Amino acid sequence: MAASAASREVFREGVRAVLHTWPVLQIAVDNGFGGVYGQQKADWLVDVVQQYFHDNADLDQYEVEDYISGLMDQEFDTVVDDGSLPQVSLTLMQMFALWQQGALQQLQTNISKLTQNTQRAKVTAAPSDSDQDSNGGDAEGMECETSSPSVSRTQAPPPPPPQDEDDGWTVVRRKK
Repeated sequence: MAASAASREVFREGVRAVLHTWPVLQIAVDNGFGGVYGQQKADWLVDVVQQYFHDNADLDQYEVEDYISGLMDQEFDTVVDDGSLPQVSLTLMQMFALWQQGALQQLQTNISKLTQNTQRAKVTAAPSDSDQDSNGGDAEGMECETSSPSVSRTQAPPPPPPQDEDDGWTVVRRKK
């Protein structure tokens, strides 16, 4: 039993390595998409994904993608559409296959490769208008010219009163 628990812990560390190095999850946690308990949710996500694999030993990649996508949407209000979800799912499936085969040494090697790259994803603000002007961009194409109308208008006529339709609804029309 102890060997099984130890090997299961190696797979759990593999899931942790994959998910915690995933830029989408990093950004969601760092920017508070999961609320004040975002880091705890990320840790919980590791546990439930690991349990999902143990409960469903014969998973297809799309099932793993759907499961993780649903969790990210529910817990972090995040829709993953950057194309990384298939790769994350495939990596998790490969780690689970290694665990099932008992190739714990190879699994630990894969985990250490993932965790050596500890670079965190960062979100940068889009360049502001002043940044674009200094870069020599075509600022004139972005500006709108304002000119006074050549014909002066008198005060606009008052809007017509709302009309009741036969079905009891009131039609509201746009001012002209």
